[in-house]
Amino acid sequence: MKNYQQILLSPRATIRKALEIIDSGSMKIALVADENEKLLGTLTDGDIRRTILNGSGLDDSIETIYNRTPTTCGVNDSKEKILQLAVARKLYQIPVVDDEGRIVGITEVDELLKPAHRTNKVVIMAGGLGTRLSPLTDTTPKPMLHVGNKPILETIIENFSKYGYTDIILSVSYKSHVIEEHFGDGAAFGVKIEYVHESKRMGTAGALSLVRGRLTEPFFVMNGDLLTNINFEHMHDYHLSHHAVATMAVREYDFQVPYGVVNVQDGKIASIEEKPIHKFFISAGIYIFSPQALAHIPDDELFDMPTLFEKIIAKGNKAASFPIIEYWLDIGRMSDYERANNEYGGVFS
Repeated sequence: MKNYQQILLSPRATIRKALEIIDSGSMKIALVADENEKLLGTLTDGDIRRTILNGSGLDDSIETIYNRTPTTCGVNDSKEKILQLAVARKLYQIPVVDDEGRIVGITEVDELLKPAHRTNKVVIMAGGLGTRLSPLTDTTPKPMLHVGNKPILETIIENFSKYGYTDIILSVSYKSHVIEEHFGDGAAFGVKIEYVHESKRMGTAGALSLVRGRLTEPFFVMNGDLLTNINFEHMHDYHLSHHAVATMAVREYDFQVPYGVVNVQDGKIASIEEKPIHKFFISAGIYIFSPQALAHIPDDELFDMPTLFEKIIAKGNKAASFPIIEYWLDIGRMSDYERANNEYGGVFS
């Protein structure tokens, strides 16, 4: 997504100012927003020319002429979904907004058609034992189990590559030779792969201490046993726009109590709620960190993600949450693995 700051307009701006902004940019569109950068509408060169033909002057306000029902996409929308929307509406640019309607960026359709190379690294944690998937994992590391006729890890790498993230670091341990023999240096998959070997259990974040010198700009961390089709580029831009040190992808999780819940006050029954559903956000195993987060990770020790986030928050640094509403599945149990194989074709084909 391109930076949107230079094409922002106040709804009180003049037509003359709007023309200057549109003519000075390459996108031929202006975004009308309030003081909190909440999107109010859009304005194009064609909109202005039509209103001038109807008698408006250059010093008139744009307040009555901008499009108040613009087509937008969300931070979680996939590249495919955005392209389908653009084709259906015959659009060349689409503003991207967060859940509260604030502008995150602007997507140009031409740019979607050619993935730009991004230098940000992707660290994939692929060293787990996968004991709950035994006997499948007795000879094969869990990220190499086949879903949709290819290893889970291959699908993850392909999805990152689709958005231009091709510098991959694989943190490996259990039966690492299986992974290294399949991927090599990554050239056959259109990416560059480096390996870091965990000689002992290091938790979900400890291995980052082994590669801290290679992580000099915001970087992704992802578990190697996940299937998702989220837009990684949008998550990256979300992290930057929120000025966060750490961003965690989160997923809503529902839990239904199988009994009637009795609410008691002062020894008396106040109410009874039959089988209530409680909703929580859980970690989705996908993160983006700015390099300063690495200072909180001890050298060569067992260290987990929740502890890292707790330390970042305790220091007063911002930790953002990126809600996933697209497909996501953690393949931790045999039932998850079976479900992944049943659903793969409908999601990733």
